[in-house]
Amino acid sequence: MGKVILASASPRRKELLEQLLGDGFDVYISSYDERQVEGCTPEELAVHHSLEKARNVASHLQEGLIIAADTFVVCNGEILGKPTSESMAKETLQKISGQKIRVITGVTLLDIGRVLEISECETTLVFMKDLSPREIDCYIDTREPFGKAGAFAIQGKGALFVERIEGDYFNVVGLPLFRLGRMLEQMHAEYMLWGGKYP
Repeated sequence: MGKVILASASPRRKELLEQLLGDGFDVYISSYDERQVEGCTPEELAVHHSLEKARNVASHLQEGLIIAADTFVVCNGEILGKPTSESMAKETLQKISGQKIRVITGVTLLDIGRVLEISECETTLVFMKDLSPREIDCYIDTREPFGKAGAFAIQGKGALFVERIEGDYFNVVGLPLFRLGRMLEQMHAEYMLWGGKYP
């Protein structure tokens, strides 16, 4: 099976995978161009993007187990992207204020040597408090919303806006660890989680 490769530029996913594997993996950033695919649900699109990221990285390597993921925040049926400006961040935070949002992550494991792919999807419900204009402005001033799907980070100050969640907390951060563990079991690769031993 060879080395584990994380196909992601996300420092949050890297930290979460380190929680499971220590430093026993490499990072190889995918050059896949994420585009909207017509006729897909958000869940299908998240899985599609994760699979294409994994395949893109696999095309550059000879062996290894690739882990790829793609996360969306959906509010009232709309996929909310990563804000790149203060006005976009403010608009996004206004949209999620007081709402129940869905955080959807598509995850793909691709074993290059065995030409084996597994893709699944995890969804977590996040219940946001009503945000005042002052709270939104102060949060934007922290710069935390930028580069975050849905313009908030539950592992940062954005936690102050989350009343409760239903589902996997780690999915909201960017990588559903329980589901990843189950997928590694399907690959007969769970020994990677336990220092080379099968539990």
